[in-house]
Amino acid sequence: MMIERIERELKPLRKKLQTHPVYKSIDSIEDIRCFMEQHVFAVWDFMSLLKQLQNELTCTKVPWRPAGYPKAARLINEIVWGEESDVNRNGVAMSHYEMYIEAMHSLGASTEKIDSLLHKLNSGISIEETIENTKLQKWISSFINFTFEVIQTKKPHVIAAVFTFGREDLIPDMFIEIIKNLNTPTSSDLSDLIYYFERHIEVDSGEHGPMALEMVTQLCGNDPDKYEEAIVYSKKALELRILLWDGILDTLNKSISG
Repeated sequence: MMIERIERELKPLRKKLQTHPVYKSIDSIEDIRCFMEQHVFAVWDFMSLLKQLQNELTCTKVPWRPAGYPKAARLINEIVWGEESDVNRNGVAMSHYEMYIEAMHSLGASTEKIDSLLHKLNSGISIEETIENTKLQKWISSFINFTFEVIQTKKPHVIAAVFTFGREDLIPDMFIEIIKNLNTPTSSDLSDLIYYFERHIEVDSGEHGPMALEMVTQLCGNDPDKYEEAIVYSKKALELRILLWDGILDTLNKSISG
């Protein structure tokens, strides 16, 4: 099956990500802050990838018409519900992005750059100009630019492939255990961050994985060219995530040596 070929070809890159040294390099609250201040951009732009899938696979216009992808629409609507309108550990409704920002605030991590990016977008500046003007590290801007390049293809099979193979379940359980076992000052409460990661994994687990694979299969159909595009874009997504992790690791190492 073609879907098995995609998984087989992506396996080395996924393994490289799940065993990346960035996870074990985090051993202080300062490291957590440094990681979050850069990783937050991947938490944020994931939502645009998801919402574009919702635009492509469901009907978000009036008058409503069936979009023709009922199974895929169910999956996407379920994920949007979970990602955009979940509840935090206190039972307050918010998106996973907002949970992440809440965790950053509780740990004293800076949200200045991501706040600046959203402020520019709210002012009507294009996403390309916004990314350029926010003065992000290259590994972050390259990662975000690729996400919006994928979105702008308007190709459901490409967006679904990157969403399925390049963005979900890439942070291993090991990372949560590392965070739980950190020796942190009594004034530092990691509860919000641990809840975010555990909740994210919980929402993504179960039937979402198989349904996402079925979605890619449905969207590619019997077209070998679509499967090739799915492989190319998914590989690029994983390669850019590796570069993002490399960049964060480099920043952590410099802060130690400095």
